[in-house]
Amino acid sequence: MKNNIRVERAIARMTQQQLAEQVGVSRQTIVAIEAGKYVPSTVLALKIAHIFGRSFDDVFQLEEEDWNNEK
Repeated sequence: MKNNIRVERAIARMTQQQLAEQVGVSRQTIVAIEAGKYVPSTVLALKIAHIFGRSFDDVFQLEEEDWNNEK
């Protein structure tokens, strides 16, 4: 799953730590999500999108392999 969190944070002038505190996770979790190493829960992804005033689809995008791995 790809995401635009880094871009949205830059637009909002928000640090990883600030975002982490607002959604109730560690900064390391935000780092891992931004790097594509961790797929957030639905609730966490919706919280992140809400912080930026965006829809889920504006912040997160499924990649081709995400479709192919779900069977």
